[in-house]
Amino acid sequence: LKVTSTVLLFRSQLPSTAIEQETMAKAGYVKPASTGMAAGLNKGFIVTRRELKQKPSYRHGRKGERVSLVREVAREVVGFAPYERRMIELIKIGSASTFKRALKLAKKRLGTHRRGTKKRNEMSEAVAAMRRKA
Repeated sequence: LKVTSTVLLFRSQLPSTAIEQETMAKAGYVKPASTGMAAGLNKGFIVTRRELKQKPSYRHGRKGERVSLVREVAREVVGFAPYERRMIELIKIGSASTFKRALKLAKKRLGTHRRGTKKRNEMSEAVAAMRRKA
């Protein structure tokens, strides 16, 4: 849990950068050693730093091998939904307006712009795979 100005954000709602590193510091930043003094920038008791193992919770939201394999098999067996087939047809035409229309259709069916964009990219990859196969 991360509390930000009276709004609770759960790990699934955080951007991917926040999941990778829990602190606000840039990647590769090492905090300077404590001075042993009670005041100042690097105040505090001098202790030996331990290298901690990454918490399993940091993996949250990453796609595993098994999940991707299961989804791939399910896609092969079940095929595409009717709206996905329509999107594929629009993408196959190849003009900018039909590409936009495919996004519009995906947004209508899935609810958000981000989901629609993701689905359109997925369908265009499927079309590219079909072309490679043929």
